[in-house]
Parts: sequence; structure tokens; C-alpha cells
Amino acid sequence: MNMHGFMTPADPQEDREPTLGERVRGLLYARRWFFLIVILPTLLVGLYLYLYAADQYESEAHFLVHSADRTPIPSAGASALSMLTGVGAGQNEAMSVADYLTSHDAVAKLRKEDRLVERFQRPGVDLLSRLFGTNPTPERLLRYYQRQVKVKFDTESGITTIKVHSFTPQDSYDIAQKLLQIGEQRVNELNTRSYNDEIANARRSLDEAEAALAANDRAMTAFRHRSGDIDPQATGQAQLGLVSGLSAQLAAARAQLQTMAGVISPSSPQYQALAAHINSLQAQVDAQSGKLTGRADSITNDVSEYQSLMLRRDFLNKRYEVAAASLEKAREQAIQQELYLQRVVNPNMPVKALFPERLRILATVLVALLLVYSIGWLIVAGVREHAA
Repeated sequence: MNMHGFMTPADPQEDREPTLGERVRGLLYARRWFFLIVILPTLLVGLYLYLYAADQYESEAHFLVHSADRTPIPSAGASALSMLTGVGAGQNEAMSVADYLTSHDAVAKLRKEDRLVERFQRPGVDLLSRLFGTNPTPERLLRYYQRQVKVKFDTESGITTIKVHSFTPQDSYDIAQKLLQIGEQRVNELNTRSYNDEIANARRSLDEAEAALAANDRAMTAFRHRSGDIDPQATGQAQLGLVSGLSAQLAAARAQLQTMAGVISPSSPQYQALAAHINSLQAQVDAQSGKLTGRADSITNDVSEYQSLMLRRDFLNKRYEVAAASLEKAREQAIQQELYLQRVVNPNMPVKALFPERLRILATVLVALLLVYSIGWLIVAGVREHAA
């Protein structure tokens, strides 16, 4: 109704229904922070995952490191912590192999022998998943490798699991196969080192005993050349027998001379001949006895030195036998403690790309953003309430 009392027609702009576009714009404006914080990032992540992210294939292998008798190996160098925790030497070696497969050394070997860098830079791989740089540094390559390759040792079963992620089924399979080969090489290196450590002391003792025995043999040879006698002990016994025989003959001749002295005259030819014979025997006894003792070059001195050398030789022979037995025992123990890498599950050739886990990642992002939005909404609502 206007100022003159007449009714004015209604404005058509006020009575018409809002269009769908206007409703959508109004809803977007009213929920603009929800769309900016939750919906838009989730859509971007979903577009990346389903339209851009490269497929990754997983190849898995299991292996077991055990000794020849398949029992835990006691080690003299095992720590008290190992004994308290129940982790044996065999497990220690298995864990060391698992650790080696994710080390700089393993990555360098794969890079040199298995084209590791090229496998992680296949054409078509998205920027967030690929390995950057045509010649990446060892540190960058190791970080990327540890993201793509997982090696886990199970302390309960003793089984080590290898999981390899790459961008083609063949690459995942080849890398897993190469890692098993590197593990076998590492076990062989550990066996060689353990074998050398086990027999090193025994071998050194045997070498020392052999060298001492050889030195004693050289000393005995030099003595025989110097004395001109192969066996002074046998020579001394023979010389003693000769002196004993001459002494017996001398005693018999003296007894005969005493008997003759009461019968014939000392001036008789028979008496004189027997006396001369006695003097000759006495001279021979004195000469032969002098060879046994009484001079610097006597047989007694040679026999004493010879017996000393023979006693030392007997001792060194026993020492050599003990060292040889210890070496053989050390070899047997080293063989018993030899480790083997047994493949429990060979690497599989993947058929379907299981990674990235798109739905799980998208759901995780959505839930996280909803939590962030909810926390922010609660904070803003609390501030407005206090401000009012």
C-alpha cells in the first residue's frame, strides 16, 4: 500500500525460488572452510593416487640361517646380554645378514651389479615415487632403497623376510633374487672368517711346535757333524764294554802273574813276558777309560749333550702331536659351526600391483583432515562463546 492508500504489486525477485546454482553457491559459502580443509585436499590426494601415482609390485622371499647340525651355536665370544636374552650365535649371524642386506655395502653391490638406479627410475614413474637424479649420492640412494626394500628378522622363528617394492614385476623379482644371492655370499664370508678365527691359534701353535722340532733336528745334525758320531750313547756303551773287557783281561793276567811269582823266578822269560803283557793291558785300559771320562772331548760329554738333545726332541714330538690334534679338533668344530642360508620361500613373480594402497591412504587422509577440521571448529566455537 502506497501513501495514497492503494496496494502496490509484490516484487517478483522476493517471491521466486532460488535456483540450484544459487543453492550450491550458498552451501559452498556456508561450508567453505569444510570444503577447503577436508574436501579439496582429499580430492587432490584421490586424483594423484588414482590418476598419477605409479603402480608398485611386491616380491617377497624368506630364508633361514642355520648351522650344520641346525642347532644354536655356542660361542666363546657370546656376550652376557646374548645369554640373558636367549639370542644365540646363530641368531646373531642371521641378524647380521639381515642388517647387511639394508646396508651401504649391499646397495653399492646392487648398484654395480644389478642396475639398481635404473630400476627405480623407470619411464612413467610419478615424481613423488621415483628416485631423483641420474647419479644419486650413496646416502640418497640408501634412504630411497630402505623405503622400497624391507628386511625383517623374526627372533622367534629365526626366519628373515625380504619384501621388495618396484615399478615392474620383473624388477621386484630380480632384486629379491639378487638379495638372496648377496645373503649367501655374506654367509660364506662369515664362514670363512669364523673358520680362520677358529683354527688360527691352533695353526700358530702347530707352526711353533714344528719350527722348534726342526731347530732341534738341525742342532742334532750339527752335533753329529761336530762329534763325528751318529749315536754317542751307543758308542759310549760299546766303549764301556771294551773297557770292561780289557779290565777283566788285566785282572786275569795279574792273578796269573801272582801265581807264577811263587813258582818261577821274576827274571825268567815267561814272567817277564807276562809282566809286559800286564803293562800293555794297563795302558789300553787307561787309554780307553780316558775316552769315557777325564778329557774335554770324552764320550761322556758327547753322551750328555746327545741325551739333552734327545730329551728335548721327545718333548717337542709330544708338543707337536698335541698341537696337531688341537688343529684337527679346531677344524672339526669349525665345520660343525659352519652356517648355511636355506631358502624357505623363493621370490615370487608379482602379477597384480598391490601398492600404493590407494583406498587406505585416501581414507587415512580423509579421517585425519576431519579430525583437524573438528578440532579447529571446536576451538573457533569456544573463542566465539567466550567473546560473546
